[in-house]
Amino acid sequence: MNGPRVAIVCGGRRHTYDDLDGSSRQVAAALLAGENDLREARIAFLAPPGFEYAAVQRGIWRAGGVAVPLATSHPPPELEYVIRDSAASVVVADPASTGPLAPIARAAGVRFAPVEGLLTVPAAPPDELPHLGPSRRAMIVYTSGTTARPKGVVSTHANIGAQVASLVEIWEWTPEDRLLLALPLHHLHGIINGLGSALAVRATCEMLPAFDALTVWDRFGSGEITVFTGVPAMYQRLIAAWEAAPPAARRAWSDGARRVRLMMSGSAALPLQTLARWREITGHTLLERYGMTEMCMALSNPLHGERRPGFVGTPVPGIEVRLVDENGRVVSDGTPGEIEVRGQAVFLEYWQRPADTHAAFRDGWFRTGDVAVREHGAYRLLGRTSVDIIKTGGFKVSALEIEEVVRTHPAIAECAIVGIADEQWGERVAVAVELQSAAALSLPELQDWAKARLAPYKVPRALRVVEALPRNAVGKILKPDVASLFGASDNASGPERRDLGGGKAQIAQ
Repeated sequence: MNGPRVAIVCGGRRHTYDDLDGSSRQVAAALLAGENDLREARIAFLAPPGFEYAAVQRGIWRAGGVAVPLATSHPPPELEYVIRDSAASVVVADPASTGPLAPIARAAGVRFAPVEGLLTVPAAPPDELPHLGPSRRAMIVYTSGTTARPKGVVSTHANIGAQVASLVEIWEWTPEDRLLLALPLHHLHGIINGLGSALAVRATCEMLPAFDALTVWDRFGSGEITVFTGVPAMYQRLIAAWEAAPPAARRAWSDGARRVRLMMSGSAALPLQTLARWREITGHTLLERYGMTEMCMALSNPLHGERRPGFVGTPVPGIEVRLVDENGRVVSDGTPGEIEVRGQAVFLEYWQRPADTHAAFRDGWFRTGDVAVREHGAYRLLGRTSVDIIKTGGFKVSALEIEEVVRTHPAIAECAIVGIADEQWGERVAVAVELQSAAALSLPELQDWAKARLAPYKVPRALRVVEALPRNAVGKILKPDVASLFGASDNASGPERRDLGGGKAQIAQ
């Protein structure tokens, strides 16, 4: 028996581990529909953070399926891409998502299953659910790479188990913990670092439908929260909300935050001034760490001991890390090199992309594409090996993928997407374009058009119109030269906008 211990709090309701067990069995029985095993069938599902999300995820696994979480922020074209690329056999959606997903499922010839329907089927007895071996595929999370469209990162049950076990150990999760989770759940930061770790030790996970700075501060002020993890942009918004609050609220919020035992930041580089200001407000030196969808966490600063600003710590349990040069030779301390990792937590494959999977490994080591240097035993990140990967607001996106979409704008003849440094978001997406003859285009016009076709964090935030993009002798666009078209003012985080006259770039939040 799981007992009456509270597993999830959301929407003003408390759900026990018994509730979660029963509901996940109902989901499993409904998905099986009389079969004895889904045999790794892909089940795409869309639900906001909450009890239903956790019940569906566990139900998919209990039925022997592969969970494919969809992003609530993505427009229909991106949802359709994931559903078709994963060859999903069932699409599950909460009531609010039925509108966009039902027609996509019909067009793809896929069974559509509303969440409420799954939760009305009698639960399957324990002996009627399949046995899940550790080598079986468990989840596909889509992430952008060096190809034009996102790749599905396949993790087995053993991979996920190893990921969670290492985090429980290094961050000392216990059943008495109460996690405040305000992260999206189509990204491993929320899925594994947050929800998975809390449920693994039968702690309580308090889930917010979306991040809201005042709500988070109020929960800190309650003194009930013990663990919080977020991306740098969240902490910057929390700082802004604290600074705008009256003195009494500031005192209550700061006092409550000091009682949180662990606060973490990840998915993007944490600006040093954000780290320092958060420490002034709460007394916490945020725990920075490094990971990827392909292995969850690889490096972490210590729970106890010195956390050095700008460093992401040392390897987590079960993960080996090395730095190599362009020829695969291990470099010495103090010399920059590409991060390569290996261990049971490292993913199985890119879904239906054997060539990409083969290229991602060297002698059994996963090639991350990130460059770091090791100094005094700890690792410091330096950047990406590929200019076509942009890390913005905690998400890794492919410039090539965005270019393929932006090129379809009727006013654009050619374009180049680059990332430009941004204090709040790590990088922001910028685009330089050649226009069709006699065409005109402003940044707000481009953004309005792109929002229907791209996830919010992929929409360009800066635009430069040029007569000709910089190219080399064989016609290849020179991305470093494109990036240089955007000056220091283009990197500002404020809401400033400039007209596109005189060759100046426009900025918008």
